[in-house]
Amino acid sequence: MKRSRQEKMLELISRYEIDTQDELISRLRENGFKVTQATVSRDIRELKIAKMTTGKGTYRYVLPKQVDTGTGMKFNTALIDSIISVESACNLVVLKTYPGMANAVAVGIDSMNFGQILGCVAGDDTIFVATRDEDSAKTIAERFCDLMKAI
Repeated sequence: MKRSRQEKMLELISRYEIDTQDELISRLRENGFKVTQATVSRDIRELKIAKMTTGKGTYRYVLPKQVDTGTGMKFNTALIDSIISVESACNLVVLKTYPGMANAVAVGIDSMNFGQILGCVAGDDTIFVATRDEDSAKTIAERFCDLMKAI
């Protein structure tokens, strides 16, 4: 239960501009998690979630440090940890994640702005990453495998 709650927290924070624990608690409850403020506070500390100033002068929660992949790509370590397997087929890379994490991981992939990636489609636990060609798919798959090993 704790792991799925924390995964949902990471997904919500990556998807929405959440600026208070009350808003995070509310969104977790909307997703079926019965949480208290103390639990959310502990999870925030454990996950190393921080607050950052936005361009509007307000604050929002942000995910923990990111890993630089050496090609200008940055990816959150918690999201890398959510990936179970990586395979390439033709010009696609297929990523399997823990249930409920595919959307958060796909958002991270989209933010990488890597020229060989044309786009992502995410379900609950699977992501299809479309690349320019078969060689690009193999390269991207290898990079994700290397990231998974580095964590």
